[in-house]
Amino acid sequence: MKKKSLIAGCLAALLLLAGCGSNAAGGTEKAVKSSKSHYPLTIHNYTKTEGGKAWKKKNEVYKKEPKRVMATTKTVAELLLHLGLKDKIVGVGGNFGIADPTVAKQYASLKKLSSDYVGKEAAIGTNPDIIVSRGDLFDNADWGVGTVDSLNSMGVGTYVLESSIPGGSYDSIYKDIDHLGKIFNVQDKAKAFADQLKKKQKRITSKLSKIKKTQTFALMFMSDPKVVSIYPAGKETFFNNAFKMVKLDNVFINETGNVSVETLVKKNPDVLIVLDWENDGAKMKKALYANPKLASMRAIKDKKLYTMDYNYLFGYNYDTIDGLEKLAKEMHPDLYK
Repeated sequence: MKKKSLIAGCLAALLLLAGCGSNAAGGTEKAVKSSKSHYPLTIHNYTKTEGGKAWKKKNEVYKKEPKRVMATTKTVAELLLHLGLKDKIVGVGGNFGIADPTVAKQYASLKKLSSDYVGKEAAIGTNPDIIVSRGDLFDNADWGVGTVDSLNSMGVGTYVLESSIPGGSYDSIYKDIDHLGKIFNVQDKAKAFADQLKKKQKRITSKLSKIKKTQTFALMFMSDPKVVSIYPAGKETFFNNAFKMVKLDNVFINETGNVSVETLVKKNPDVLIVLDWENDGAKMKKALYANPKLASMRAIKDKKLYTMDYNYLFGYNYDTIDGLEKLAKEMHPDLYK
């Protein structure tokens, strides 16, 4: 068709394009109509006053599909990637911790604002339509992106992960995925991803169904191997709920203050979970095993010290289940043969 019959070819092409154009326009019109009918969208979310402690329910209204989203942490960005939103992510804060290998290639191409949490100026500098974050980073502090109300007053939408506020549980992750699916109008992708996670969760509970006894554990929150530090995590509802999947109960769930080494020894939990902050978990583990003050503890004698990455513990995200599955395999290797 290149040179043999230019006129006939052009005519045929024009007719073809006219036909395609008619269909494409119809399809585009239908898509636009569908998008318009979806918005404005109201999601029941949360807000907290500056300096306040209690989260209150707030109806967040999204007038149209957000085109530019700022993610305050690596884990939030990875969640958005699973929903197919790579091209909408304009900036990522908190670029640290273990990565999700299934979206690592996409994550590598994103704009990283800092290896630490970012402030309001940096967040707003990405010109976002919406900021998605765990709750405690919605604050007017150096490490916070601003309060929900202050951002909303500037015309910036917000979404507070329900998993990250008091009362959150692992099931809150499914609610977050559902809400984000609606906010970005990608409900099919959201449902597919939630179904994947539910299969993983069922796989863990099925594997551990033969274990009848729930063990106790304590979290060792250490950055210096010479200093034994315990984080009671009593108010961390997501954290405590998630560990029930692997039949572990936080021995300090009712503690509100600091926990001394003497109290740890007296409580004598079955298992110790050691925070792995920057690939230093093995070093902390070695120091705990060698510490004479802990020598009488069950977890030390039975060699039940396990490391977990910070993102698995406090990312308030879907990949906590990956960390728990890894832990389950280490604790119960016979069940995973």
